[in-house]
Amino acid sequence: MKRKPIKDYGYDFITGAHIPPDKDEYYLRNQQIADWQAVWRPLTAEEQIQLEQQGNYCPTWCDVWVEDPIDLTLIRNNYFYGLVRIGSMTPYTVGYHDFILPEGIRDSHIISCDIGRHSVIHRCGYLSHFIIGQQCILSEIDEMDATNHAKFGNGIVKDGEEESVRIWLNIMNEEESRSVLPFESLLCGDAWLWGTYREKELFRQRLLELTELECDTRLGWYAEVGSFSVIKSCRVIKDVQFGPHVYVKGANKLKNLTIRSHATSPTQIGEGVELVNGIIGYGCRVFYGVKAVRFVMGNNSNLKYGARLLNSVLGDNSTISCCEVLNTLVFPFHEQHHNNSFLIAALIMGQSNMAAGANLGSNHNTRGKDGELRAGRGFWPALSSSLKFNSVFASFTLIIKGDYPHELHVPIPFSMVGYQESTEQVTLMPAYWWLYNRYALERNEWKFKNRDKRVFPGQHVETEYMAPDTMEEILLAMDLLSLWVGQAAIKASLIAPHLVANNSAIREQGRILLETHPEQVADLTVLATGIERSAVPALVLKVAEGYRGYREMLIFGTMKILLEYVNQHKLSVYSFQQETNIWLQESFRNREAVSGPFKNMGGQLVSEPQILRLIQQVEGQQLKSWQAIHDQYDSWWGEYPRVKAIVALQVLQQLLRVAQLEEEQWNYAIQQFLLLCEQNAIEVVRSRQKDFEEPFSKIVYRNDEEVKAVLGSLEDNSFVKESRITMEHLKELARHFATWL
Repeated sequence: MKRKPIKDYGYDFITGAHIPPDKDEYYLRNQQIADWQAVWRPLTAEEQIQLEQQGNYCPTWCDVWVEDPIDLTLIRNNYFYGLVRIGSMTPYTVGYHDFILPEGIRDSHIISCDIGRHSVIHRCGYLSHFIIGQQCILSEIDEMDATNHAKFGNGIVKDGEEESVRIWLNIMNEEESRSVLPFESLLCGDAWLWGTYREKELFRQRLLELTELECDTRLGWYAEVGSFSVIKSCRVIKDVQFGPHVYVKGANKLKNLTIRSHATSPTQIGEGVELVNGIIGYGCRVFYGVKAVRFVMGNNSNLKYGARLLNSVLGDNSTISCCEVLNTLVFPFHEQHHNNSFLIAALIMGQSNMAAGANLGSNHNTRGKDGELRAGRGFWPALSSSLKFNSVFASFTLIIKGDYPHELHVPIPFSMVGYQESTEQVTLMPAYWWLYNRYALERNEWKFKNRDKRVFPGQHVETEYMAPDTMEEILLAMDLLSLWVGQAAIKASLIAPHLVANNSAIREQGRILLETHPEQVADLTVLATGIERSAVPALVLKVAEGYRGYREMLIFGTMKILLEYVNQHKLSVYSFQQETNIWLQESFRNREAVSGPFKNMGGQLVSEPQILRLIQQVEGQQLKSWQAIHDQYDSWWGEYPRVKAIVALQVLQQLLRVAQLEEEQWNYAIQQFLLLCEQNAIEVVRSRQKDFEEPFSKIVYRNDEEVKAVLGSLEDNSFVKESRITMEHLKELARHFATWL
């Protein structure tokens, strides 16, 4: 506790060496309101008397300034200290929906603030060192203040401060070994880069330096409430930067935050929340008892119903309700809604869903709390699934309910993973999504595109399930299936020993069996080692069907990408192939862009050689700001359609085992694609049809009429209709481009 004379109250926000020569303590504050273009004037003696008669008090009325026109009858029962400047106020009301108050300042304690035109300050018990924009409502707030060293959630150190005060986010690991710094424009791609390439110490040092440049480290910046904002019925607000059009109601505690908001993408904070040390993106919703500490929320994301988010980065277009997420980096389009699920020390690459009871991170089975989990996009652990750390999953892995006793490494995408307790064996079904749930697979892609309502996209996101990353994973999976089938065939004496001198030969023999004798493969017991940290190998189910499914996925996916690209650019596939050959010869960087392996960088897919080049440019200080890094992301994204089409072309060539497509191969691919489009339309309907025709689906209904009234009908399903239209469009493209030249 310390005492100061009342004459100093509200002054000396910054002092001494922190004030430049020929400046005063308000020099930064004045910069912040320069665009107001306000003409301030002191109060007249008569006005001072009038304000006192209206219940106002100020020990130094000469430091209360106003802007004309102003109706001083709107200012009643307040205490003013320090320099207070009040914008124009007239006898009008200001309202948001049904909450309406008259302009003016009433029953408040105000210390050194600038208050914008036509605003409402109503029963604010302690309002200190804030700049309030025009036409704002502040009502029933216990405490709202800012310190001279406020960082507003950014991971910087202010002038004169110790390094120990810096706020880090410990993502992807509960230890501090993958820490990143939060800053206002942080993207998931930035967090992934910083948290992944930890061995590059110079790179990490440069990123720290770039983050320091993101914010002014001088002392004396005031907190702000952007224009047209409403903050009401709150308890404690400290060091918070509010964007315009923010709506805050009933928050318990908001401390050291930046809340980004805009007229076209307003952010809302609701009842009972406690948010500390964070960045909240545009268009976010945070409601009903949420607790978040050391966090970044991407644009258009939601925290609701008591969710706990700590030491984590949550990607755009994501929702977390009820549950607990700690030390995690989550890419865009993540859903987690259930109170009894939690996610700790993980990298989840988006387009994901955590079911009730999913338990990822509670059972630390390493000697320290340094275990991690990595899951490609489309990750879906089912009800009550518990996983050991460390574990890694390919894209679009579905985990069946179960308590998995050992660590898992599943390199097989679009698969279903299960556990047979009777045999203590992991089971693996490749290409499950394609074979048995085409409706969900296609609908997810459609859903992500249609639900992306971001006004400020920021992070680029690939939403199609067939893309360079999943194509690479499928090719690897086909090789692994071939190897495992070859090994099983040796045990079953289907392959002569002299043909299998090494794994490459075994793989080729397995491939031949899969492509020419799938009926023989069906009789084999196919086992896979390296899937589980156990002496018991995993059992691979429906191998021949899965292999065929992967091949169909590659033909369908590559042809879809190629046809859409050549249609958009008015090319034939022949001319595109010729242009590609020229483009690849033009520069090494062009070849880098398509060479792979492709990495999911926050939702954007980028070839790792390009990422490594960017790291070198940051280390060499050719890229001197986070904006320059983001500009590089934008450049990659601008080139991505071409890169994706070239990768699709190369994969199709590899699949058809040719160096260059010729007319004969193209005709074959067209015919296969037409068949797959037709099949896809049928499978989408068939997948959804199960929900209507399964007998147990109907047992809660009295009759078919009630079923239709509650569930609707298959014929009326909007996505089923949309899928038919899409497949017809793709078939039209295929027929249009069937001509080779």
